[in-house]
Amino acid sequence: MENPLLDLVSPPPFDLVRAEHVEPGIRELLGKTTAALDALERDASPPTYAATLGGLERATEALETAMGLVEHLESTATTPALRAAYNAVLPDVSALWAGIPLRAGLFARLLSFSETPEARGLEPVRARFLEKTLAEFRRHGARLPSEGKERLRELDRELAQVASKFSQNVLDDTNAFELVLPDAERLAGVPESAVELAREAAIASQKSGYRLTLHAPSVTAVLTYAHDAALRETIWRAYNDRATSGPYDNRALVLRLLELRREKARLLGFAHFADLVTDERMAKTGAEAARFVADLTARTERAFEREKAELLAFRRELEGADAPELAPWDVGYYSEQLKRARYAFDDEALRPYFPFESVLGGAFRLAEALYGVRIEPAEGVSVWHESVRAYRLYDEKGSEIGLFYVDPYPRENKRGGAWMHGLVAAVPPTPHLAVFCANVAPPVGGKPSLLTHRDVETIFHEFGHLLHHCLSTVPVRSLAGTRVVQDFVELPSQIMENWCSEREGLNLFARHFETSAPIPDALLEGLHAARTFRSASMQMRQLGFAAVDLALHMDFDPAKDGDPLAYGNRLLQRYAASELPASYGMLASFGHLFSHPVGYAAGYYSYKWAEVLDADAFGRFRREGVMSPRVGADFRDRVLARGDSRDPMELFESFMGRKPEVDALLARQGLL
Repeated sequence: MENPLLDLVSPPPFDLVRAEHVEPGIRELLGKTTAALDALERDASPPTYAATLGGLERATEALETAMGLVEHLESTATTPALRAAYNAVLPDVSALWAGIPLRAGLFARLLSFSETPEARGLEPVRARFLEKTLAEFRRHGARLPSEGKERLRELDRELAQVASKFSQNVLDDTNAFELVLPDAERLAGVPESAVELAREAAIASQKSGYRLTLHAPSVTAVLTYAHDAALRETIWRAYNDRATSGPYDNRALVLRLLELRREKARLLGFAHFADLVTDERMAKTGAEAARFVADLTARTERAFEREKAELLAFRRELEGADAPELAPWDVGYYSEQLKRARYAFDDEALRPYFPFESVLGGAFRLAEALYGVRIEPAEGVSVWHESVRAYRLYDEKGSEIGLFYVDPYPRENKRGGAWMHGLVAAVPPTPHLAVFCANVAPPVGGKPSLLTHRDVETIFHEFGHLLHHCLSTVPVRSLAGTRVVQDFVELPSQIMENWCSEREGLNLFARHFETSAPIPDALLEGLHAARTFRSASMQMRQLGFAAVDLALHMDFDPAKDGDPLAYGNRLLQRYAASELPASYGMLASFGHLFSHPVGYAAGYYSYKWAEVLDADAFGRFRREGVMSPRVGADFRDRVLARGDSRDPMELFESFMGRKPEVDALLARQGLL
């Protein structure tokens, strides 16, 4: 039987890859990769770039591409058989990656090459690749004694297994929940589109009534709009209690992941996991990341306390002076009511102007206007689900530079959230390959998929990641596209969100799905006025996640601190808009921190770090022209095209002419 994973072509044959291909295909590629790495170590010829760094890239490319494809399918079209096959090969693949820096012969050969005249004369990008590769080897155990290397291999293998199990538990527990209401009475206040979605979900599961799930469109609609407080509480608790009990309980896995990361960091000579993670990033140390979070918290906290008091006062205006304190499931609901009262603005009033197809087309047209590219549908391309579509990306000369896929709607065999996956970071002229996924409300009741404004920002955000990946011109694969430090990678994505609130950007796509009318000025003014509404509360929520992440990876000690969820909840309370229940279990489903051996662990602060960069950088567009092709070309050439070919601070400074300023973010949020 031919195995498509063994000789992948572009575009990949998604429709031909089956679960039974995974184990034999990946194991054969593991063998070939191991043999190629062995050959690199045994090579006794004089070391050259092609025979060392070039050889290392060639040795790992086929396995990296095939495993990336399997990981993608396990995230978007999983089955029990595919999951079992993925779980079977994951430990060995993780062990191979983790073991590369532990190969003494390979490290010695790289060091030997670094002392040659060729190495001293390398052009800047290749010189950076050599410098970063040697640093990566050192940081990941190249100088450990043999027993230390063996322990590191064991740690990395277990980290991969535990993180994968964590992610699968979250998906399974999410899918295990449903609440079927016999009629729509308890859905009073919920937008018609969400009620119709619940009705169709019931029909699809062969039930009568209205089916609520823990997927984002259902949860957000109930918590924001449902008048029924008991219903809001049920959904809030179910969502935030995921993976805290029963067969999908993640609490022991969270503790184990923290223990493994802590041991790994100390084995490698770092005080804690946060220092290991930030060593290569813009923050440089866990302490500096924590200082950044603490400083932004201090500059936000007063406005946060004022916003909390205002929201409680508003509730008591509506319900009387004896109305109770806000519970967590009340905050979103009363915030929406206050926003409507204060600004005569309703997020749902914007939804008819944001049909998904138009929003996606608007993101494409923005990229074409700013960056000189062209995007066209890719015909006859294999996909993994009928709702997925494919596109080709061309540069200004008409050369194809990328093929990408868009997977917009939730499914029970697809994980939640939104993300971009760079399937292949290529070296020009080979086109890049990527996918971005979302989980927006699908078409219902004969109407198109109509998005909230936040959904629109999410689409633009993930498309920004995709552009960063596909516009790369870096000649070294390992430094191409989004392979940059995590506290810089969100700049290209977050800056794209700005155009979703600018008239010039909205004019590209925001049209009423029935009348084709643009967003009225009054509605847009309401959107602008509401942009800073409760901005301190939203910022504190993100800062809370960043603070607890760093605390868990710097300070937490199970011997004295006990349960990590309880420990985390004590810290999160400072940042919460209301009193959190003792049973609050959000950390047990916090995939950013625990669904990957590293992921955003000790790096969640990078969202806010990059938001500072984005607010500052977009200021240049505001000054010189929101739709300026000249500024767009500058951003493409100095940031998007450069990958990790230069230090990220140098890239930012080359675009802005100076270092970033935190005040740009606070000003945008109305907090200065």
